[in-house]
Amino acid sequence: MKKHHLIFITVLAVTILFYKEYIALNLGIFGIFLSILTFSQTKPEFRTRTFLILFITSVFSSLAFAWFGDAISFVSVFVSVFLLRFKGTYPKLKPFLYIEILLLNLFTFLGRVFNIEQWYEKSKERNFAKKLIAFILIPVFFIAIFFFIYARVSDHFANIFRDSQLEFQPLTFIVLAIVGFYIGFIFWNFGVERFIFKQNSYLNDDFSGLVKIQKPTFSFLDIDSERISGLISFSALNILLLIFITTYNYEQFFEVSKSADSLSAETHDRVNAVIMSIIMAIFVILFYFKSGFNFDDKAKSIKLSAKVWLALNAILVISASLKNLEYIISYGLTYKRLGVYAFLAMALIGLIFTFIKIQRKKTNAFLFNRMFWVAYGLILVCSYINWGGIITSNNIKRKDFAENYHLVSINYNEQILLDYAEKTKNLEMKSKLKERIESYQKESFLSKILYYETINVEKSKNK
Repeated sequence: MKKHHLIFITVLAVTILFYKEYIALNLGIFGIFLSILTFSQTKPEFRTRTFLILFITSVFSSLAFAWFGDAISFVSVFVSVFLLRFKGTYPKLKPFLYIEILLLNLFTFLGRVFNIEQWYEKSKERNFAKKLIAFILIPVFFIAIFFFIYARVSDHFANIFRDSQLEFQPLTFIVLAIVGFYIGFIFWNFGVERFIFKQNSYLNDDFSGLVKIQKPTFSFLDIDSERISGLISFSALNILLLIFITTYNYEQFFEVSKSADSLSAETHDRVNAVIMSIIMAIFVILFYFKSGFNFDDKAKSIKLSAKVWLALNAILVISASLKNLEYIISYGLTYKRLGVYAFLAMALIGLIFTFIKIQRKKTNAFLFNRMFWVAYGLILVCSYINWGGIITSNNIKRKDFAENYHLVSINYNEQILLDYAEKTKNLEMKSKLKERIESYQKESFLSKILYYETINVEKSKNK
């Protein structure tokens, strides 16, 4: 299909799926629709293993949003579908450049949309395309803006279009058509500037032959001075980190326990400090091992010191994980405490890839390329799993189970709480849960969140 066909099919899909509907199941269907359409439009030689994996994750991310309809699932769908499209069009570009491409296209839409010859491919239809934009799209755009302005200042004007007898809502339709065109245009007709292709060569995982020649990083330092500077720095940092690990673990595991609030604040502050320390540690290593220094045969002692430093930082991550576990055992699970594990896992994986970078003499870009996929994997894991159900299932066994907290602040735990309310004869909680579940179940098909469709309220009523 031509680009303009794909764009207008996307507009049609958006208006059909989202007209007078909430964002829920319809976005999941839209994500699957774009994934399948992208797969069919991708050249067979570009359907690499990575592309096929992205196709699967795009479909599953769309299903996850249809099931949960939450923010992390939305991010997962957005990232997955656009990654699939970019990977199927320019498979050799590094993933970090996809972010740059997306941002450029998001903000250059108005400039590129009027270049009709670039996206309306059939030459004999160009006059029609110009008329379509001049006679329909541009007037509709201005009508939508002024309609919104007038509706804001005049209730009678707005009520003309809110009248229940008038089923068709022109403003909603116009806005959806514009949004659909914007999404379709960026998705199917994104532009890649020449300088981005030039940047791609700087993001290779391996060094070129010229870089392997030993040269000092700074003009005012010779290679021997830089080597000694690195050894002194890493040796001093190792000693400093050993002292910090000792004091850190003493404060965490041997000092007198404090109140829950103060312990919570201290735990998060210390974990944040650990994560920041590890990020800085990785950047220090990237500073010293960024070019020909990786191939210096006389720098073995520096490499050993750097590896020891990485190992000590890994110990720091383990210490913070154990403290977080102790905190969970004492006070239960929360989203933040699970989030601590997510960030610590990311930090530990970053240390592992930094070690591989030194051991295998990789570029700094190698680390960023790998961590991009790790971050994407974290988004997928967070979107696929019902963390609210896990939190509630774990905490409900505790004697200090906070009923109101789990009712108000934890999501997708309604079935567990219904059973709990039935067991404890908590009629108020049971009533609130049923009201919430039934409000979701009464939505129209495209506005449904599938999770709530699995809860049998009638069964609970009969108990």
